[in-house]
Amino acid sequence: MTERGHEHPDHVHDASCAAAHGAVALPPDPRGVVVVFASPVAHEIGVLARRLGWPVMLLDPLPGNLDSADVPTTNAVVNAGLGPGTDVVFCDHGRPELGDLLAEVLTHPTRWVGVMGSARHTAPHVEALRSRGVDETSIARVHRPIGLDIGSHTPSEIAISTVAGLLADRNGRSGGFPARA
Repeated sequence: MTERGHEHPDHVHDASCAAAHGAVALPPDPRGVVVVFASPVAHEIGVLARRLGWPVMLLDPLPGNLDSADVPTTNAVVNAGLGPGTDVVFCDHGRPELGDLLAEVLTHPTRWVGVMGSARHTAPHVEALRSRGVDETSIARVHRPIGLDIGSHTPSEIAISTVAGLLADRNGRSGGFPARA
């Protein structure tokens, strides 16, 4: 078969391959992403997630932070549309509202919840949740650190790492490279 002028005799053609070559469109992914705490990283996550066709909502309890024209915004968890198909990414582990918002998010049946932060530092959300009476099973639902370990530093790199990690998790993959032959 010839694709864009190249022969691919040993290439297996399936729906994913056809989509990668622009021949067919995959059905839209009904799962969404709620990005918590407005920041440059949150903005970049929103851009990438939307390019993947995921509905995105920005949640920040401070209305003055919600000046995004790119994605829908809310300042209340109850309005974020959380459900079993929602991934929730907290983009700041130092905000004073972290414990309250995270505890409230954990009362919803979300698919995935993660808090950004370095594995080298103590996870502040654990004590914040315990001090609010959140049970250990709910606390264990929170992923930290999040994203693929690619040495990210800039907001764009952190967003790529985070969204790639979500994509791998949604597809039941580890997100790592296969072993070399």
